[in-house]
Amino acid sequence: MRRKTLTVTAVVLVIACAAIAGWKLTRPAILPKHAAVAVPVKVITVSLEDVPRFVTGIGSVLSLQSVVIRPQVDGVLTRVLVKEGQQVKAGDLLATLDDRSIRAALEQARAQLAQSKAQLDVAQLDLKRYRQLTQENGISRQTFDQQQALVRQLEATAKGNEASINASQVQLSYTQIRSPVTGRVGIRNVDEGNFLRVSDAAGLFSVTQIDPIAVEFSLPQQMLPTLQGLIAERNAATVKAYQGDGAANGLLLGEGTLSLIDNQVSAGTGTIRAKAQFKNPGEQLWPGQLVTVKIQTGIELNSLKVPPQVVQRGVDLHFVYRLTADNKVEVVPVKVLYQDSEQTLISGPRAGDLLVSDGQSRLRPGATVEVITAPAADVASAQAEPAR
Repeated sequence: MRRKTLTVTAVVLVIACAAIAGWKLTRPAILPKHAAVAVPVKVITVSLEDVPRFVTGIGSVLSLQSVVIRPQVDGVLTRVLVKEGQQVKAGDLLATLDDRSIRAALEQARAQLAQSKAQLDVAQLDLKRYRQLTQENGISRQTFDQQQALVRQLEATAKGNEASINASQVQLSYTQIRSPVTGRVGIRNVDEGNFLRVSDAAGLFSVTQIDPIAVEFSLPQQMLPTLQGLIAERNAATVKAYQGDGAANGLLLGEGTLSLIDNQVSAGTGTIRAKAQFKNPGEQLWPGQLVTVKIQTGIELNSLKVPPQVVQRGVDLHFVYRLTADNKVEVVPVKVLYQDSEQTLISGPRAGDLLVSDGQSRLRPGATVEVITAPAADVASAQAEPAR
């Protein structure tokens, strides 16, 4: 029995030793603690460029002329001659009012004028006779003076009748409602057959000019000297309007020129309002639309331009990671000269340096990196001009 127990124990020990030996042969090698793991990063090459500087803001599209069409006399709307959304020119007939009562008043004024002229003709003949009789002492001086006053009275009456005719003709012209501006007809508020009053607030419809058109926007008051300089230039500054944020993915709606800046800074917001005018033949800009405006304020010559994500912010400075010859990175302090959502101009690195553009969160000075080639689309996006 004792011999059997020893035999079993020996077998177990042999199996255990074999298992330990097999594990040691197949286990993965333990990396030394000091072995560095390369951090995957993307890099860009810095070069000297002439870089345009831009300022952006949010603007609202405004019509240069927008008129609410209201009647100038009370009357029944008899005809509407244009359709909603139709393009009209200044002077086009838009609608008509019932003019029968005004025409009747005009005919009455003409009749009164004819009557006054007839009476005036008779009075003038009598005055001529009285003048001769007065010279011959055939009538008294008083009778002559009375006749002369009657002639003057009838002349004034005739002038009053002529004024009544002119007033009636003006009233009659108001029954034909014409467009004061060239533009597009809005939604109609009143249908044919309704009685229109001069005091109606809504009006018949509006006519809004679409081309050309304006964009009003606000910028920080610190931009006032820059705007004044742009206004003073002989060639008007170019303003671009985008749908979206104005970056590479923004849709360009139009290109215009800076036309004016407001005469005062808003004390409440600390901003200055400005306006740009756009040709709008394609009607991509629409009154009331919100757009992003971008104005080129100057050009920085021989500047180091990098994408905004390249520059990192430390506790009290900005810096970039520069790739060295042995695939390590070093920290280079930089000074930010200009920055917007699409580009950053810096000083500190040298032209030709390789700077890390992606993967900085895992880096530290002296870290070993593995450069990943960026897709062609990313390279094109990083090197594209900010304005299309």
